[in-house]
Amino acid sequence: MGSANISGTAASIAVPAQPVVSKSLAVDDGSKWPLVKKPHPPFYFGGFAACAANFFTHPLDLLKVRLQTVKGASGKNGLGHVVKAIYTEQGVLGFYNGISAAVLRQMTYSMARFATYEAMKKKLELQDGSLPFYRMAFSGVVAGAVGGICGTPADIVLVRLQNDGSLPVEKRRNYKNAFDGLIRIAREEGGGGLFKGAIPNVSRAMLMTGAQLCSYDAFKQLLLSTPYFSDGLPLHFSASFLAGFVATTITSPFDVVKTRIMNAGPASPYKNLLQAMAVIAKEEGPLALYKGWTPAFVRMAPQTILTFIFLEQFRSIYWDRHALHNKVRYE
Repeated sequence: MGSANISGTAASIAVPAQPVVSKSLAVDDGSKWPLVKKPHPPFYFGGFAACAANFFTHPLDLLKVRLQTVKGASGKNGLGHVVKAIYTEQGVLGFYNGISAAVLRQMTYSMARFATYEAMKKKLELQDGSLPFYRMAFSGVVAGAVGGICGTPADIVLVRLQNDGSLPVEKRRNYKNAFDGLIRIAREEGGGGLFKGAIPNVSRAMLMTGAQLCSYDAFKQLLLSTPYFSDGLPLHFSASFLAGFVATTITSPFDVVKTRIMNAGPASPYKNLLQAMAVIAKEEGPLALYKGWTPAFVRMAPQTILTFIFLEQFRSIYWDRHALHNKVRYE
């Protein structure tokens, strides 16, 4: 009987002791952390995201440039012929001609436009945190202008490196890399040579950024308003795919003209943006302004999708680490 009483007493003491230990070892789940607005991510995330995406899409961009610089409508100028010619003459690595200039371009052009776009959006948002579409579009156009100016020198080198393999051997420039190209252009064509085609390039960048970044945000908001999407990978994929289609269609004529002017060298037959458009349309037909649309879209769609997916992941990691480090929650 005594033994039974002692056992019963021990059990009655042990049972209530467990929740006390559990409470003392409980991990803070953050439910009581203060609510704050999400901080502005670092400005360079856009450039890093674009660089990461570019390693996957560079071959498609090279094909687009080759098609845009070919004149006439011969069957030998088609996509299949260009792919075969590059592979036959240079092998698989031929599809990565100009990759150093592509990385430099993304670290100037894309970094500048993404940083400017986010800064402009933050500055122009209303007191309730919303941003009307026209302010979003204005932010995109301004950001595109800044990015276009910053990225023009690297863009010229990129176009020439990508197209060099299609020229006769005696006419090839044979730049060793992006920086060698910048130095030689400045030495051989003067400082102005680094900004050849700046007007069509900036015009295209303004349209591109306005169409791509702005339409991504707009499609993202539109899809979130439906019952079929929540914030996550399917939303980012769908919004970026639609943004890529819009951006490719709007910017294609400017892209063709920009490529022709940049690739022309000192003896360019094109005087300005409008004159170049008129000459191309007159000599080759209006549809020539959409040369390379298919590879441009095939390249633009994955480039846009991957860029925004990388960007959203960078932001998510940054916000998660910021919340844990500062013990805050987001509104």
